Amino acid sequence: MEREVHDLIIMGTGPAGYTAAIYTGRANIKSLVIEGIQPGGQLMITTEIENFPGFPEGIRGPELMAKMREQAAKFGAQFIPGSVVDADLSRSPFLLQLDDGRELLTHTLIISTGANAKWLGIESEDRYRGKGVSACATCDGFFFRDSKVFVVGGGDTAMEEALYLTKFASHVTLVHRREEFRSSKIMSLRVRKNEKISMMLNEVVDEILGNDLHVTGIRLKNVVSGELTEHPCDGVFMAIGHAPNSGLFKGQLDLDDYGYILTKKSSTETSVPGVFACGDVQDFTYRQAVTAVGTGCMAAVDAERFLETIR
Repeated sequence: MEREVHDLIIMGTGPAGYTAAIYTGRANIKSLVIEGIQPGGQLMITTEIENFPGFPEGIRGPELMAKMREQAAKFGAQFIPGSVVDADLSRSPFLLQLDDGRELLTHTLIISTGANAKWLGIESEDRYRGKGVSACATCDGFFFRDSKVFVVGGGDTAMEEALYLTKFASHVTLVHRREEFRSSKIMSLRVRKNEKISMMLNEVVDEILGNDLHVTGIRLKNVVSGELTEHPCDGVFMAIGHAPNSGLFKGQLDLDDYGYILTKKSSTETSVPGVFACGDVQDFTYRQAVTAVGTGCMAAVDAERFLETIR
């Protein structure tokens, strides 16, 4: 029995995936959207979004994602639960295998599987996520006006987060497990020159302290002496990197050294014709909901134009 070949499949349901589904639906392309492990993406664990255009009073992450999903469904997007566990992009049409054993065929594929912030993996980190623990200064810095915050990390991301937070916080402390930072010289110099930033080196987070409502402090452990010290603070920002959800495509698509899917300049085209990538899985630089929405639109337009060439 011959299997159905879809015109387009979208992998992932964050802002990029939902936007791609909205635009392809309006272009009269029937989109099949695979929801993934966490439908709605990282915004499902974001309590309040105040920098997304059109919502001057702010909006909760899950509410925004629900609205985007509803809009995509309005234009004909079909959603199915599950995750892709295997993909063959060497054949045409492309073959995707889901975690429940189903196999899907498609002429075009939009990958919007996102990226996950790296976390320390301690229990108190999970307990206070959204209550003073964050992995995005651009998203949450505004809520820490006139507060004391800690930033954990030693690369350029940590430096950028610390510098950004000085716009709001009264003081920022950078915590790094080594004697020297891994960041570029220019970023390290900017941080060292900023009077609102201090540094604690050779220290790791032992525990995040708080009450039933929010973070109240942090306990650090010196990696040389083993000494434990407690410091009052209002927030802790993790800046130890992000991991793009692209492992499935290693060896099939061109990736950069960090695993982000490489796309052609001013396009969402990948190294395989008919495969497009948008959102945080290909965005190493910005990682914002609004930029994910923009690339989701681009991927939809790119996929539409590709389909026109093969019909």
